[in-house]
Amino acid sequence: MEPDLWYLYRHMFRSRLFEQVVQVFWEQGLISFDMHMGYGEEAIAAGIVCQMVDGDAMALDHRGTPPLLMRGIEPTLILRELMGRPDGLCGGLGGHMHLYSREHLCASSGIVGSSGPAGAGFALAAQYLRPGTLAIAFFGEGAINQGMLLESMNLAVAWQLPLLFVCKDDKWSISTRSASVTGGELVERARGFGLHTVEVDGADVEAVWHSAGEAMKRTRDGGGPTFLHAHCVHLEGHHLGFFLFRVGRDQIKEMIPLLGPLLRSATRRKGGSSRERIRSLTDIATRPRDAVKEQTQKEKDPLYRTRQKLISDRDRLEALEAEINVEIQDVMEVALED
Repeated sequence: MEPDLWYLYRHMFRSRLFEQVVQVFWEQGLISFDMHMGYGEEAIAAGIVCQMVDGDAMALDHRGTPPLLMRGIEPTLILRELMGRPDGLCGGLGGHMHLYSREHLCASSGIVGSSGPAGAGFALAAQYLRPGTLAIAFFGEGAINQGMLLESMNLAVAWQLPLLFVCKDDKWSISTRSASVTGGELVERARGFGLHTVEVDGADVEAVWHSAGEAMKRTRDGGGPTFLHAHCVHLEGHHLGFFLFRVGRDQIKEMIPLLGPLLRSATRRKGGSSRERIRSLTDIATRPRDAVKEQTQKEKDPLYRTRQKLISDRDRLEALEAEINVEIQDVMEVALED
């Protein structure tokens, strides 16, 4: 079945606008602590979540807002939860990384890799209690070295659980290049457990829809678990206010306070060789620029790419966006009410 691109774009655009409100609230101090955004992951979420049925479950990581919105959770409840209010989704106790909805069979966690065992638990319950349903575990490629996630892959294959492992790969593990701390290829590693594997461009919502749809059908039909490797970007870096992005966007302003400590470190008698110090300083100077360049390319933004496919019907597109703008504005106003 071909996807309804207008329907998918509606969900993606709605998620982006909602998170932009979250960003404004965070910048105003209404939301505390780190805020990890789903900017850049919208096509992955829409292409998968929009094919879920009643009884399917989701185990999410610390970027759970897009899937939760697309699954039908009331946005005002989410926004109030992020603000720590007692009338939020989890009574203000979960924050943005530990969101939960029993009604929707959704749970998120800030513990890296924990969506693996949570997803396996959901899948085991589906296997016994809701035949024909499945579970989905979302995580970043930085979690792929966590033992509990690898153990979950092993059990999923051994028990033939109806589970879809979704790896959202932006090639950065916070401020570290993932390739520098991960051996081998992720798809090959998943195949080593006996998982069926699929690789997809996570910025192409139609490609995600088709790849995920085939994998979900296979899983529902008893074909066992699948590892879906989706390539994406994080348009605001690891979290809002991410240091690498701040430096990459305004290197002079951000690096001035660090020049003294860096020079003292580079000229100390003890430590690495001159060559090693030069290499480290070069890495410090170029990594922020590379991170911003790689993560913010317009062509890798799933909303931009999807919008380009719909722009020929400009009137319909602008009407849809205006409608969602009004909805999200109302959500913001309601969330701020006492």
